[in-house]
Amino acid sequence: MNLLIIGAGAWGTALAIQASQRHHVSLWARNPAIIEDMRLRHVNQRYLPGQLLPDSLQLSQAPLVECVAEADLVVIAVPMAALRDMLLLCAPLLAQRPVAWLCKGFEAVLPSIANPNAAFGLLAHEVQQQIAPQMQAGVLSGPSFAQEVAARQPAALVAASSHASVCDSLVQAFHGDNLRVYANEDIVGVEVGGAVKNVMAIATGLCDGLHLGLNARAALITRGLAEMTRLGLAMGAKADTFMGLSGLGDLVLTATGDLSRNRQVGLSLAQGKSLDQVLRSLGHVAEGVYSAHTVVQRARLLGVEMPIAQSVVAVLQGQISPLEALAALMGRDARLESAC
Repeated sequence: MNLLIIGAGAWGTALAIQASQRHHVSLWARNPAIIEDMRLRHVNQRYLPGQLLPDSLQLSQAPLVECVAEADLVVIAVPMAALRDMLLLCAPLLAQRPVAWLCKGFEAVLPSIANPNAAFGLLAHEVQQQIAPQMQAGVLSGPSFAQEVAARQPAALVAASSHASVCDSLVQAFHGDNLRVYANEDIVGVEVGGAVKNVMAIATGLCDGLHLGLNARAALITRGLAEMTRLGLAMGAKADTFMGLSGLGDLVLTATGDLSRNRQVGLSLAQGKSLDQVLRSLGHVAEGVYSAHTVVQRARLLGVEMPIAQSVVAVLQGQISPLEALAALMGRDARLESAC
């Protein structure tokens, strides 16, 4: 199988390492300097230091049209903010070739030349439907830290698409001894889970940074799952999806794992650092920071209550402190668990 991965960040590189055990894999980056540095060092020093690149992995600087023409499957491994532009660039090249993205989040609500009438931010599959509705596309998601996947530690992911051929291609590409890939038709639920869990991971980082205890963390993750599920159902997702890998699984990993960038944002904010300081120190994208506002906006438009997400947005925007967010959440009226 010929596999093209567009984007040489941590996650794209990790999957390229994983898949190159069994397939012909090309890793492509827009910036030729990144590819050249990887060739010289045999490692992605910026995004995945310490993980040697296998000799079988092709690092490509060829024109994208040539790379796409040779691929049986194209995987777009760019942040959510870059997905629209990449789809616009690739759509004329892809025809009926299966394509999948790795990003998790909502597109920021920023009208642009490509999307001048944006009323609210979109999930990745909604962006694709605007740009190329005939494209056979899907998402690869689930609980996964790039460092562990690159080190070939066991993990499980979900391939979601309304096209069975896309799911089949993703399973063929990535399912193996160290990585299980499950197919799922509920792309809405998988993408909502992937987006909202980042926001909830910031909340859990705030909780842990304030040293509120394990009881508080467990309650926050559980109620965060309830918020995620409510939003997903309102958008047409299936409830079962949120009890799976891309819902509960990804939420638990991102909210509790020390490798989680979104969790680190919450921890640092609880320590009194400004958001600018936190983002400068990360060196990587924390999607929850950019998706939180849109998560809350979509929820309000759909009449969905998401108090934890709202509190995260207020903290990120400097409207309230982490302690004030805690007081607001704990001061909410008592109610039936099933009613909230």
